[in-house]
Amino acid sequence: MFANRFLPLLRRQCATLAMGLACAVLPGTGAAAVIRVLMADENAAHTEFVRQLRETQEAGSSLELIHVAAGRPSGESVEEDHSAGMRTRGVRLAPTDTPITMAVGVDASRTAIERPGQDPLVLAMLSRLDYESLKDNPALRRPDRWIGVLLREPAMADQITLIDAVMPQRRRLGVVVTAESEPMIRELRRAANGWDLQVEYATDAKALAAALRRLVPRSDALMVLPDLIGDSQPATLAVLRAGASAGLPVFGTSDGLVRSGGLAAAVSTPAQLAQQARLLGLKLASNTAAGGLLVECATPSTVRVNPTVARGLGMRLPEERELTERVTAIR
Repeated sequence: MFANRFLPLLRRQCATLAMGLACAVLPGTGAAAVIRVLMADENAAHTEFVRQLRETQEAGSSLELIHVAAGRPSGESVEEDHSAGMRTRGVRLAPTDTPITMAVGVDASRTAIERPGQDPLVLAMLSRLDYESLKDNPALRRPDRWIGVLLREPAMADQITLIDAVMPQRRRLGVVVTAESEPMIRELRRAANGWDLQVEYATDAKALAAALRRLVPRSDALMVLPDLIGDSQPATLAVLRAGASAGLPVFGTSDGLVRSGGLAAAVSTPAQLAQQARLLGLKLASNTAAGGLLVECATPSTVRVNPTVARGLGMRLPEERELTERVTAIR
């Protein structure tokens, strides 16, 4: 089974979400910033994200790391790292500094949106399902605060560009989804660029097996979306097994899928996400309007390829670097 209940997925992906968002002038990448990072767990991706934030600070910038738990701060433990490597505690901010708060992951994001304050807030390292679980909270749309959401998955246009580069002579792309995946299917159709999408719906494991039996003969490749099927290891493995049995490549949106037997995926690394999150925070801080919500997909993408799967399929793929250049060239 996928999950006990389905969450509706992102309805307006990668778009500016109302409350009078005006086009902000993006500060230069050399802009200094004071960033307060809220972190509720130390999984590998989140730890790497924070490490990259710390190591890529501009001169004059600082980073405070605050550990939170169970939706609230766990004590007053704050550590600040300066770009020169100095470690201190309780360093005061200069009066002219506008701190940016950044929450890493869904648990820290839940805490962050409930905390008082009007400083710009970036919710980073969120999956689309994570964002969906937060988006109905009224605190996410305060008229007096800018909040940015950075999704960790790249846009569907990046995935289609990658599939085009790998399979230029094929046109049928098969996808199994749930009814709640419809917004993502609409994004995929907009990005399809000549691909004939073959879509089947499933509600549980039994329905997934039947959907794959119908889908595989009509497809030149399969794709796993970052939805409830992509979020379920058994469901993802079922798609991978169906593709392998039929000699079809499977594409996705995560490193994990490629490692598990997918052919390729366009992903954003923690380092890329850290840079984008910092720029998003600076963008929010520079906006002179009262407040609003801005949602961004991860960009740029880095292509991951499973060479063992490629050899098994008899496919000769360009190097990951070349594929990455093709994907990012569309911007």
